[in-house]
Amino acid sequence: MLKQEDVLHVAKLSRLALTEKEVEKFSKQLAAVFDLFGKIDEADLKDIKETSQVTGLKNVLRDDETKQYADLTQCTTEELLANAPQKEGTNIVVPRVIEK
Repeated sequence: MLKQEDVLHVAKLSRLALTEKEVEKFSKQLAAVFDLFGKIDEADLKDIKETSQVTGLKNVLRDDETKQYADLTQCTTEELLANAPQKEGTNIVVPRVIEK
């Protein structure tokens, strides 16, 4: 089991306030996770090639497409708002980021 100081240090780094009961619980859980890492360290991987992509997938995102306008004043409001995910009238709705 991990020392209480180690769990409290991880909690501080994570900005978590833990009770004594939680410290005891998480020390057991973290110790179990570290034991699993120990098992991985024991595996003989010297002949295994490193991989970073195992599915063979390539970039699944669509390419960005631009539409050129000679002058934005020639666009209609509907054309300008066509790509907005949420609209309310002629306004683009965005999530609130500042509290009232």
